[in-house]
Amino acid sequence: MSGHNKWANIHVRKEAMDKKKGKVFSKVAKFIEISARKGGDPITNPSLRMAIDKARSYNMPNDNIQRAIKKGSGESKEGQLEETVYEAYGPEGSQLIIEVITDNKNRTLSEVRHILSTYGGRLAENGSVKWNFNQMGVIRIDKSKLKKSEDEIELLTIDVGAEDIKSRGDVLEIFTKTDHLEKIKEVLKKENIEIEDFGLEWIAKNEIDAPETSKDHIEKLFEALYDNDDVNEIYSNVNL
Repeated sequence: MSGHNKWANIHVRKEAMDKKKGKVFSKVAKFIEISARKGGDPITNPSLRMAIDKARSYNMPNDNIQRAIKKGSGESKEGQLEETVYEAYGPEGSQLIIEVITDNKNRTLSEVRHILSTYGGRLAENGSVKWNFNQMGVIRIDKSKLKKSEDEIELLTIDVGAEDIKSRGDVLEIFTKTDHLEKIKEVLKKENIEIEDFGLEWIAKNEIDAPETSKDHIEKLFEALYDNDDVNEIYSNVNL
């Protein structure tokens, strides 16, 4: 399985989000609200449990979390949120999958199209980008915080469904099928292994390296997309 560049993007995004917590709380609340449509109990709704864990990783107040759960599991249809996935091409032949949560698809489509156009990208037809991605569960661990060896982590997680483990600089990445993500998280928690980041992600089968002259331009595209209130996640096949 090929590598993935999302760790660098996470650091960029979290640093930006720390400077504007109101915006990140709004994005996470949307994620919780959408997940709560499948049921307001995180014990029986794994999607909601994952959304709540994400919110807590950003230190989102519990009142905000509960408010989003109640809104999502309620019967009101006013301003109802919808999930949409856009496929796009970026500079230097890069491919993007853009996940959005919005209450106005037309507005969001127009804004995303404008951002892509500004940085030399364009929307793609359905399926023209996704063929190069697999959706997988991904867990990232900061190796500097590990109290076990990487071999021990591998043995622990392979037994409960880990398909691949990669050491990438100061980060250990664990890849698994989507339905094994929670099992692996629970095993790591029982062993008091701190999880830095986790989620269901679109992982590129074939990646490309961005030329040095284009890296800044592509990073600005990602930052502009992340800055949009309706954009929840971005995945790309480009290594920065």
